[in-house]
Amino acid sequence: MSPLLPLLRVCVPLLAALLARAARPLPTQWTLAQQGTTGVSAMQLAIVSPTLAIIFDKVEANPLQVGNHSAWAALFNLETFTTTALSLTSNSFCAGGTFLSNGTLIDVGGNGVVSPQDEDTNGFQGLRIFEPCNDPNGAGCTVFDNPTTLKLAKSRWYPTALRISDGSAMVIGGTAAGGFLNTAGAGQFSYEFFPPKNGGAVVASPFLQDTLFANLFPIAFSLPDGTVFIAANTASMIYNIQTNTETRLPPFPNGVRVTYPMTGTGVLLPLSPPNYTPEVLICGGSTASDTVSPSTLSSQMPASAQCARMTLTSAGIAAGWAVEQMPQPRIMPEGVMLPDGRVLIINGGTTGVAGYGNVPNQIGQSNADNPAFTPVFYTPSAAAGSRFSSAGLPTSNIPRLYHSTATLTPLGNVMVAGSNPNVDFSTRKYPTEYRVEFFSPPFITTTRPVLSGLPGQIGFGSTITATVAIPAGLDLTTIQVSLMDLGFATHATHSQGRLVFLTSTLSGTTLTIHGPPNGGVYAPGPGWVYLVVQGAWSTGTRVMVGSGGSPPVSS
Repeated sequence: MSPLLPLLRVCVPLLAALLARAARPLPTQWTLAQQGTTGVSAMQLAIVSPTLAIIFDKVEANPLQVGNHSAWAALFNLETFTTTALSLTSNSFCAGGTFLSNGTLIDVGGNGVVSPQDEDTNGFQGLRIFEPCNDPNGAGCTVFDNPTTLKLAKSRWYPTALRISDGSAMVIGGTAAGGFLNTAGAGQFSYEFFPPKNGGAVVASPFLQDTLFANLFPIAFSLPDGTVFIAANTASMIYNIQTNTETRLPPFPNGVRVTYPMTGTGVLLPLSPPNYTPEVLICGGSTASDTVSPSTLSSQMPASAQCARMTLTSAGIAAGWAVEQMPQPRIMPEGVMLPDGRVLIINGGTTGVAGYGNVPNQIGQSNADNPAFTPVFYTPSAAAGSRFSSAGLPTSNIPRLYHSTATLTPLGNVMVAGSNPNVDFSTRKYPTEYRVEFFSPPFITTTRPVLSGLPGQIGFGSTITATVAIPAGLDLTTIQVSLMDLGFATHATHSQGRLVFLTSTLSGTTLTIHGPPNGGVYAPGPGWVYLVVQGAWSTGTRVMVGSGGSPPVSS
């Protein structure tokens, strides 16, 4: 007998097993299910716990009741698909929102009194507080909303709110009055902070003044160096909070406007070690003029299919915007970051503009028409020309136009809700929509990676360990640890949305993970950690990044 035979008897089966483990393909077909209703239209949406999403709407005749009137805020249970009404005081119509470093959610701005019988108050300076709520069903969860004791310095309708590198909130722009477009007389061309900085001073913004008139709900991201990227209309810039300077960037190509009412969406692409180089992607919008009467616009005007991408380094800015085309145009799309680094572009219409009641050929009251029913993946790491694909994605039959939202959930699927291009509750085309849909990846009901034993807090520069269980057949060399801010979604803005890939090392079933280096890379506050192996991700584990303390208060 050959002396090699015993060795071959051991090695060949082992090699075969290793090859089988590395070669196992994953299914690619996503599923779509309609589960539950929201009771209030989901104009604003955020995940607040492993089991709950919070929804803010405007004052209107919603079927969900609180006290003796219609509710305009609610908690939606992600496990039971049931809804609990929340009581508000002020009108949160077209408000913005973000989380603070201690996990508190603030909802800022809004509109005036609409319905005295619903007991609402002026919300233009609204500053609503939702403290972290630990009950899985939302029992005892409340919103503090008292404009007489806590409010913004300025009236802001259609503002953007953003958590910055010290864990406080920056509130950007908006308008002090109603209307389809911003105006020189009503526009709030400024920033303010919560908690207030510099004695509550409001900081003027020449950029916001210069980007009239389609500059409501600016697209904004906090960058790793502590500065802030802001886009409005056809322009963008980088704002340095410390020096109060605005550095203008090249305009978006082809005259595409990207903020309300020519609404596109923006995504800060994944930040990866060691350099965490920021790239932004801005998709959709419209080339419609913002200097003409709305009576000259149309619900049938083609939206833009353009995506513009830029690396925010000196060399990247000098190179300018790289242009790509989505498979179909979209106005009011949502850009939802997935744990594997892809972006899911979903919702919106293919013609018209955002809003309702303005263009002469409204559909019902909608300024937009021809909904985009099939989402599309954008893969940032793929070669140019091959980044978009709808392969494996189902098609919805529910129009998601103005006032629709979408977010990744802790379970790892995408929740889609809302759509109400109407002045109040309506059943006409396109109606007030309360149905909730979930787009789920193929592995969500089968064996998937499991991450357990993660500490509840991740300090900057810290090293932590967790336990993993990885299904046989998945390639261990593909392990990624994704730290995500699921953000606050409204009006196609996901300014707080963020994905930071963390460095990690696997030894047996122990995964050693290194936290983000500082608050520029990931602003202190709540986050969700997903384990990704060969494109399949675990459920998300909620953590606090940083100390978990309150944001700084300056005199």
